Amino acid sequence: MLHIRATINRGFRYSGMIRIDWLHAPSLLTAKECPAMAVIARSFFAVFVVSLFVVSQDDQCLAEAQDRPPNIVFIMADDLGYGELGCYGQQKIETPNLDALAKQGVRLTQHYCGAPVCAPSRCVLMTGRHLAKAEVRNNRDSGNGRIFPGQFPLTDEAVTIAEVLKTKGYINGAFGKWGLGPSRTSGSPIRQGFDRFYGYNGQRNAHSFYPAFLDSNEREVRINKYPIPGHDRKPEGSVDADDYRAENYAPDLILKEAIGFIKANKDKTFFAYLPFTEPHVAMQPPQSWIDHYPSQWDQPGEPFDGHGAYRGQNGYLPHPRPRAAYAAMISDLDEHVGQVLQTLDEFGLTDHTIVVFTSDNGPTHEGRDPNFHIGGAACKFFDSTGGLKGYKGSADEGGIRVPCLVRYPGVIPAGTVCDFPSYFPDWFATLSSLAGADGYQDQSIADLSDGTVLTDALRGKDAERQSPMIWEFTGYGGYVVVRDGKWKAIRRDVVRKNPEPWELYDLSSDPGETNDLATEFPERVQAMEQVFLDNRTIEPDFPNPLYDAQTAAKETSGAKGSN
Repeated sequence: MLHIRATINRGFRYSGMIRIDWLHAPSLLTAKECPAMAVIARSFFAVFVVSLFVVSQDDQCLAEAQDRPPNIVFIMADDLGYGELGCYGQQKIETPNLDALAKQGVRLTQHYCGAPVCAPSRCVLMTGRHLAKAEVRNNRDSGNGRIFPGQFPLTDEAVTIAEVLKTKGYINGAFGKWGLGPSRTSGSPIRQGFDRFYGYNGQRNAHSFYPAFLDSNEREVRINKYPIPGHDRKPEGSVDADDYRAENYAPDLILKEAIGFIKANKDKTFFAYLPFTEPHVAMQPPQSWIDHYPSQWDQPGEPFDGHGAYRGQNGYLPHPRPRAAYAAMISDLDEHVGQVLQTLDEFGLTDHTIVVFTSDNGPTHEGRDPNFHIGGAACKFFDSTGGLKGYKGSADEGGIRVPCLVRYPGVIPAGTVCDFPSYFPDWFATLSSLAGADGYQDQSIADLSDGTVLTDALRGKDAERQSPMIWEFTGYGGYVVVRDGKWKAIRRDVVRKNPEPWELYDLSSDPGETNDLATEFPERVQAMEQVFLDNRTIEPDFPNPLYDAQTAAKETSGAKGSN
């Protein structure tokens, strides 16, 4: 008797790959003896051949993409939580364009940002170095006299993904919040591989959506005659949203410039880096989106138990309808993403452009008033972390696990889900690979980046990380995190006098980080700490005395041993 077993591998494009195993019994019926079996066999063989064609076409598309580098559109939201998009389970906030993007590509479920706050996360993304090797390791302004105002600038020695792509003929533009060094410093985007920049160069200016100016390349351009600083409440305590608006809404201007860049370079190979600023507070979204959401959300009592107007008690600006305003910012962000995608369609660029969407860190953290998060954000009401523990600034999953969507027609299967653990350093390696870049000057991509090329994982193929994922954050008391396979180790308060002991979680069974297994697996903790020690550098601007001494001793010992 002839047995036919067919299995479908959903990781392949369209209907998947059909594998047929021919299992022979001791007595095999021939087609003549069993005509029906012959028909079945022919049918399965036909499907098998078609499936092989689909798979070979899939590999051919990737080969063609490597021969002809794709355009790259990398969109990054600001403080968007893991659970704030419909495609990640959000029930209240409408994000139709991003949900459609998820259906057109792959949705990553274990993707991590570079750091729990803005500047270091962007540094990791741009340079491909994990946080324990990054030049910027927390969010503080530079105060050592080297540069002021603004965050610490990237140095001339830093190599960014934009510089690597430039060697392959890419035209590079950045539109949104930079935060890695003011104009006319080594950290300016124009001096870090970008041909065009428009947006907020410094992060504090980005705390308002109606600032006095935006930066165009290295020149400040006035956009509002009567700007609204992001922390200046009206003396009389007004909560009228119109009191905190001015002539020009910065996200709209940034979007216009980004679309203009794509149009101007439609016949070239381009990298459009779009670090948009929503939904970071202050909450100043368009009134049309606020009115789109129920007024009952913010009303006290049943059915939503609202807390009324936000009066600025947790910082930033007041708002009469904080829940609706927070949702409005995310929907406005979604609308802007939709316009970028529409532009790609309009100029026939969609099929030859890889689009990545993610967030720089988790959603806004809690404040003094427990009814609101910082700036009045309604993160509890919207379950912004999707049930994960922690928020922006924390070492927990809610602080660093972020949404990530990737679309690359013909290469990445549509409507798929990827649970491969990945993080920001991987994009340096992945985009370099897709662009056909194997190095920069005398350094290889492997030497420049701590990341893993994600191409196979994004296509549903077997993939392995080249090394564990590492974070060393020196703000908020400091912490170290190592993710290795299913294991996540955390040590908190590492820059304080009394650091906490290590914690250990099995994320495969405990994504909520409720069961600390450090005392049960001390050898595992010790091994993960050693991985961290073996893969960190000392950064004088961001000291970590607990570990800097050990690293210095190791470097001294290594230097002596080499003599």
